[in-house]
Amino acid sequence: MSADFIQEITDFMEDNGVGCETFQLGETVFIRAGFRAGGEDRSLLILPAGISARTVDEARLDHERRQAAIRTAGNAVTLAEDRWRSQARLYRARLLAHAGKFRRISARDCEAVRTDRMSANLFLAGNHSYGPAACRHCYSLVEKKSGETVAAATFSNARRWQKGGKTVRSYEWVRYASVCGTRVAGGMGKLLSRFIADVEPDDIMSYADIEWSDGGVYRHLGFAEDGVKAPVLFRINPVDWTRTPAVSAKDTGPSLWYMNGGSLKYRLKLTDYRD
Repeated sequence: MSADFIQEITDFMEDNGVGCETFQLGETVFIRAGFRAGGEDRSLLILPAGISARTVDEARLDHERRQAAIRTAGNAVTLAEDRWRSQARLYRARLLAHAGKFRRISARDCEAVRTDRMSANLFLAGNHSYGPAACRHCYSLVEKKSGETVAAATFSNARRWQKGGKTVRSYEWVRYASVCGTRVAGGMGKLLSRFIADVEPDDIMSYADIEWSDGGVYRHLGFAEDGVKAPVLFRINPVDWTRTPAVSAKDTGPSLWYMNGGSLKYRLKLTDYRD
């Protein structure tokens, strides 16, 4: 673990009014950030995931150590070094948002509208940590007063199967993002409701990134946990810190390696059918 990486995070947080302290569990260093929100003193646990593994086996060992440390320390945001360096604007804003520092907009002050794929993908490219992805149905939240697009959501085309003589149409909620540094209270629910009203799906599934979320927002919207997506191995370019999913553990070349925490799968059943 690079001491410089840890210091960069604590300096950034403290420069933005969030006090920090570090502590160590075994070989893993955590940052505890203290802040005040909703009239209460709160804390955010951050695990800085420095990336130095030069082999796949080293990356897997690093992953196992991180998971063991999180099980001991409790819920923590895992901040991968490649994200911090290659997507500085997004991940610094995301970290501050988890520490209660963000612009707040109410979905009641916004209109949910259908939008074209190009517009949605352009918004997601600038505001979602994974950027745009293949999709079929696109929606935006537009603030009524300013006309600003403050959030976007995209959904897949239908996957169909037969259950008890009924055709079940299942969709994936592919992406949701609000504008960087902003949280739209009720935004996910408003866009979801508009999609359901338009498309009338039988079933919607989505994924929560374990490194940043326990999926609470999905549970609040009525989704139920429906499995776990395994951790993904990435090749990291040591020059520009971009990541690429590893096609094979036998890939060679000047690379660093990182294995993420995986994802939680969530499903919302909207009609009566059995799996």
